[in-house]
Amino acid sequence: MASAPLSSYLTTLAGIVTLITLIAFEAVAVSTAMPVLTRELNAVREIGFGFSVFIAAQLVGVVLSGSWCDTSGTRRPVTAGLVLFGGGQLICGFAPTFAVLLAGRALAGGGAGLLVVAMYVVIADVFPTRLRPRVFSLTAGAWVVPGIVGPALAGWLAEEVTWRLVFLLVVPLAVPPALALLPKLRSGPSHEPGDPSALTPSQVRRRAICGVAVTAGVLGLQWGLARLGNGVVGGVVVVLALLLVVAGFRPLVPRGTLLLRRGLPTVIALRGLFAGMFFGAESFIPLMLINQHGFAAGQAGLVLTGGIVGWTAGSYVQARPWMRLPRHLLFVIGAVIIAASLVSLTLLIQPPVSGWLVLPLWAFCATGMGLSIASTGVLTLSYSEPGQEGRNSSALQLSDALGAALGIGITGAAFAAWHDPVGGDARLFTIMWLSAGGFGVLVALAGFRARPA
Repeated sequence: MASAPLSSYLTTLAGIVTLITLIAFEAVAVSTAMPVLTRELNAVREIGFGFSVFIAAQLVGVVLSGSWCDTSGTRRPVTAGLVLFGGGQLICGFAPTFAVLLAGRALAGGGAGLLVVAMYVVIADVFPTRLRPRVFSLTAGAWVVPGIVGPALAGWLAEEVTWRLVFLLVVPLAVPPALALLPKLRSGPSHEPGDPSALTPSQVRRRAICGVAVTAGVLGLQWGLARLGNGVVGGVVVVLALLLVVAGFRPLVPRGTLLLRRGLPTVIALRGLFAGMFFGAESFIPLMLINQHGFAAGQAGLVLTGGIVGWTAGSYVQARPWMRLPRHLLFVIGAVIIAASLVSLTLLIQPPVSGWLVLPLWAFCATGMGLSIASTGVLTLSYSEPGQEGRNSSALQLSDALGAALGIGITGAAFAAWHDPVGGDARLFTIMWLSAGGFGVLVALAGFRARPA
């Protein structure tokens, strides 16, 4: 089995890549359409919640999926994830108000969390170690076509037809890959009977409670940050929310993750640090281009295309046989690339500088993410003991979703608090991206801690 070529796993690989392609299309398309739909639903100031609710709900799905995969196999989590993800898209597509749309985003986020972790476990179950870097490279490549087609299609639908189709088109397209993949999935636990490392039912329940606590803390943090200027209530909520996030997160990740202990704990932590730094900035790029440079939604979304192409290029490079650098150095290089790009982005916020320069800059920035994120997946599976791939993949995705939620939540709260609908937000965007770039320097230093313990 270990000597079999990648083509021997074609059906499973096609199902994984196609599902990730649909999730990627939804992410890119919604990012493009969000400025339009929030304007139509009178919720521009709350645009950050459109992203953060999805990611916060994804946290719960990620936690449940890891435990579920280890105890019952991958078939049930994938099935439940597909149902929730598809149902959430339908609710969003028919939502009469922004509040209803947020409910749909929450359902879809929970489904996406179930699916993403389950895909990692499927890769660990099916593919030998030597093929995993190529598989992760192909899953990153699944973002290319959505990145090229998604912004233009979503922008055209949102402005010329209706933004609702951005959500509704995803549902029927998910059926064929689901039918192809489900028969190939494991329906039993990954561990042997009596294995002391197996999760007990009480541990599974405890993990679920912790996941809900993290989600509630993330949403509370964003709410409190947006109200810091309105009295002491916002500050109290922020402190309580942070405590809730930490209390829920610590039991769900390897010991020492918050302290950047060498090896797997630092790899898990880095995944979240990279996600927060990158997505906190990216979520507001289309809005900046629309408001500051007068771009149409489809034009603004093309910058996300550049990001996906750059991400795929970085992921491709890390999987090449000639790439001899230790993977912890790829984290350092990736963080430096991202930090330099974010600082440079502040020079392109408003005319007379052309907004189109953001496209190649963001592609370069995303190259750093491609080098780094694929490497976190490879190292997590390499550092995992047999039977623990599910919970460690869950911890990795939990860190990813938490980092993205905090990054988007903090920038979204800042935007909600200081958005100026009359004078423009150039100064606010500058502060947001300079802060993220400075944070990238710290992430680069943390990359040295990812070496094996």
